[in-house]
Formats: sequence, C-alpha cells, structure tokens
Amino acid sequence: MKSSRELNFDTLVVGGGIGGLEAALNLADQNFKVAIVEKDATVGGKMIRLSKVFPTLDCASCITTPKMAAAAHHENITIFTYCDLKSIHRKSEDVVIAAVTQKPRYVDADKCIGCRQCEYACPVYVPDEEQSNFALRKAIYIPFSTAIPQLALLDVDNCSLCGKCAKVCPTDAVDYFQQSEEFVIHAKTVILASGFKLTPIDQKPEYGEGKVENLITSMDMERLLAPNGPYQRVLRPSDGKEPDSIAYVQCAGSRDKTLGVPYCSRVCCMYAIKQAMLLSGSLPLADITIYYMDIRAFGKGYEQFYQNAKAMGIEFVKGKIAKIEQTDNQYVRLRYEDQEGSCGVIERDHDLVVMSLGMVPDWDPTDVCSVARDTDAFIKSTMPQIAPTLTSISGVYAAGVATGPKDIVDTINEAGAAAMEASNYLIALGKKQAA
Repeated sequence: MKSSRELNFDTLVVGGGIGGLEAALNLADQNFKVAIVEKDATVGGKMIRLSKVFPTLDCASCITTPKMAAAAHHENITIFTYCDLKSIHRKSEDVVIAAVTQKPRYVDADKCIGCRQCEYACPVYVPDEEQSNFALRKAIYIPFSTAIPQLALLDVDNCSLCGKCAKVCPTDAVDYFQQSEEFVIHAKTVILASGFKLTPIDQKPEYGEGKVENLITSMDMERLLAPNGPYQRVLRPSDGKEPDSIAYVQCAGSRDKTLGVPYCSRVCCMYAIKQAMLLSGSLPLADITIYYMDIRAFGKGYEQFYQNAKAMGIEFVKGKIAKIEQTDNQYVRLRYEDQEGSCGVIERDHDLVVMSLGMVPDWDPTDVCSVARDTDAFIKSTMPQIAPTLTSISGVYAAGVATGPKDIVDTINEAGAAAMEASNYLIALGKKQAA
C-alpha cells in the first residue's frame, strides 16, 4: 500500500450522485475548492441508471450527464472515484480530516485514454451489473458509454490473466500489480450525499426468496426500459418472451415492520406509475396492473400524473400482495385480498412482476464519523423543519436521500440548501480568520 498524501479543499462532498454533483457545482461556482469522493467507478449515482423521470418523462441521462461533465471539467472540482471513505472527524473549527483509500483499478488513471482497446481484446465475459445482469461485459471494462471518468477497470475476480488487454493498450496503462493508495483530505466543511440502496428482493419468504424467475426489481425494469438497455426493448428474463401481462407489487420493501422498514419510501408509487406509462407505450397490447396499499402522489403534478395513468388504461388494484409463487409455465402467481372489489382472496398470473422495493441508506457512518442517525438509520437532521441539512456535527451537512427517502426534485433542492449552508460557514470562517 502506498504512503499517504494530503490534499486541501474547502468542502468535501461524499457521494457523486445527482445530489452530490449539484452541491459541488453550487460551491465551485462560488470559487470554493471542492472534492467529490465516490465509491463507484463513475459519478452519476442512481439517476444516471434511470430511463426517464416523473412526472415530465424527461430523459434521465439528458439531465444527469451535463452535470457529470460540468463537474468533471470544473476547475474548482476534483473527483475521486472508486474510493472507500475510512474516517471523517473534525479536528478544529476550520479543519475536517477525511481518510480515503483509492482502490486499485489495475489501470493507471494518468495513462488511460478511454479508448476501450483493452475491453475489445478481452476474451472473458461476465454478467454486467450496470445492466442488472441481463447482459454481459468484459473482465476489463468501462462501466458505460457516458461514465465519468472514462477509465477502464479490471475485474480481478474474473480476469484470466491472459495478458491480451496489456498487449493492445497503446499507452501501457494496464498494471496488474497496482495497489491501493491511502490519502488524506483536509477540508473545512463536509456535505454528505450518500444516497440509497434498495431492500433485497429475497428478503421476504412470502415473496419467493429471490427464486421466482420473472420477478424483478424496479431498477431492473429501468434498465429494460432504457434506450441503452440490454435488449433495447422489454423482454421477460427467463425466456426472452415479450410480456403480455405485467404487474407491480407496491410496498414490497416499505411500510413493513417485519423487514425493519416501517416507513414509506415516498417515490415507489410514482416510479411504478411512470414505468407503467412507459410500458403502455412500448407494449401497447400488454395488460399492466399496479397492486397498491395507498397511492401517495405527493408532489407538484403528481396527482395528475396518476390520473393520466388511469386514463391510459392501467389497472390499479387496492390490495396487499400476500404471496408470490412461480408457476410451472414460468408465470408469476400473485395472491391478494381485493379490498375494493369482491373483498375475497384472489390469485392472478402475470408474465412479469416488478417489485417496488424500499429505500434504505446506502452508507453506514457508524465506523466512519460520529454524525447522529435517526431511528430509520438515515442521517439525523437536527432542525428538520427549518434547516433539514444540518447534522449533529458543526460544518457537516447532509443532503438528498442521505437524510431520508425523497424524489429527485427534493434531492436537488436540498443539495442546493446544503451548499448554501456550507458557503455561509466558509464565509463566516473566513471573516473570523481575517479579523
């Protein structure tokens, strides 16, 4: 492991999703020096993996990619990807120390030009996580075409060490012996924009424990609907059939005390409606059903979005799904109690079923920093009604889903608020030091 180096910035942004990028750009435009630390090999977060956004149905990549590029080319922003954040602690009023580990890509970032010749020459194919494992990628690869930075990454767990990637690399960037590197960031303020992850699809025994073939997650469906998805159209994973009947199971990981997620994840109803509307366009003859407990259309234009979906012929069934089973002919069988119709127990089969899973924190600060967490495990806001970005540590702010489930609009707004708080802190600190 290489020796540590020390870097100085005004603000450290933890997370390179849409919230982290927005906060970093706001501060950088005010001439503050910003470091973004991201655990993935590229910035963009969950949003760059989406097909479209609700309620406007705008292209998600068209919104996210310009911000990714703007951050990458901004003179006041430095991006560190594929990193592990080891610790954050405030040393004094004007110094926060963050210990970071740069994980090895086994590709020299200074030499790699993103030409992908190594990827083309690699003979090893493995499931592509970026495409929800519906497609294959090479053992050395760039995550996706709009990834930032455009640097190759070697998957050492699947590499056959044939040496073909190193032979074709025009800049000799492949380094099979690359090691991790420790470095330290000194900053004055920190913005935590660590995002979310979904609850596991195999968490409930009643829902098949992940063994039902044509039961997928909402993020899987995002990839199927995306124009750069694995099939360029929606196909059933088990056999490639175009589905005639598609169902959504709402609250599959939220509002469920047995899973330890008693809260509502807020966006599930709306992204299910969004996906259903997109499916109606791509599969106009398919029957689409959404099984729900309550429709929570909370934002501007969201109720009209819901009404538009009903007008398009999407079926809404009020009933909590009690059991999900695999049938002999690869259908997915749902058992539920119809709460508005017959009020009896009903079983229905569908070609493809999508689980609206719950949102939980993607980062546990317990062993990293002393910031307080709420009862739902998200970072606790000390003044949620008037200053939701404030945390238990002075000069450390939280934005987006780091503090709880919210949609993209609220995440961007909160990122701007966090940047404002950090800017005020830095300005006040500068005045105090100058006095």
